[in-house]
Amino acid sequence: MSSQAGRYYIPDPSHWPIFGSIALLLMAFGATMWFNLVAAGPWVLAAGLAVLVYMLFGWFGTVVRESEGGRYNRQVDVSFRWGMSWFIFSEVMFFAAFFGALFYMRALAVPGLGSGETALQLWPSFKPGWPVAGPGIESTFTPMGAWGIPAINTLILLSSGATVTWAHWGLKKNNRGQLVLGLLLTIALGMLFLGLQAYEYHHAYTEYNLKLTTGAYGATFFMLTGFHGFHVTLGTIMLIVIFVRALKGHFTPDHHFGFEAVSWYWHFVDVVWLLLFVLVYWL
Repeated sequence: MSSQAGRYYIPDPSHWPIFGSIALLLMAFGATMWFNLVAAGPWVLAAGLAVLVYMLFGWFGTVVRESEGGRYNRQVDVSFRWGMSWFIFSEVMFFAAFFGALFYMRALAVPGLGSGETALQLWPSFKPGWPVAGPGIESTFTPMGAWGIPAINTLILLSSGATVTWAHWGLKKNNRGQLVLGLLLTIALGMLFLGLQAYEYHHAYTEYNLKLTTGAYGATFFMLTGFHGFHVTLGTIMLIVIFVRALKGHFTPDHHFGFEAVSWYWHFVDVVWLLLFVLVYWL
């Protein structure tokens, strides 16, 4: 069916959702077994991840072949755009929950635990400032400052947003060299960001005694920055896939939603990091 056909493309029945369900089931059982110290837990979890990767390669490969085969018309393209928009909205809500937890701890829970007669009787030495681990936690730690690696990583991600936009301009002009170079630079910047964040985590654990178990501050710091780092990892993998597709000659100036979807996701990751830098590192 041509891409300009008036009928909406309906794919053939697929076996990939079954593999996705099996992968999620294995991952859930594996994680539960691991948390309960069952020896086979990590192996079951790893098997689930392997099935998930197999499913992603197979399913997305099918979609790519259908797209390059001209089976998608403009109506299908609109459906993909709505799907990606709702996916990013769900990610916004995901991070909003963690930012809400940070606000609750800083503005309500910690001040409440350090004031009133009950607080004075239970934790007379607790000072409700921020950053703090919380009452009853005696281990000391050094909070992570905004300047240094966090500031450098901010510059890196902002630069990566510019390079992926530059690549998009190249695609619209049908300049394949600009497209490929822009994607390559964006991938390199994403990997540099992850490398610096890994170094920051090692420094936090070994030098600052800042850990996931360090109460309120440690939990919110590592949950927010860790999940963001996970999203940067996913975004970098997506960019690598798009880069390989660009090398194969995929995408045209008027038919390239696969590229746009990854670009939207990467810009979302950039915006989340800006909020993280201000609310977690700076303030």
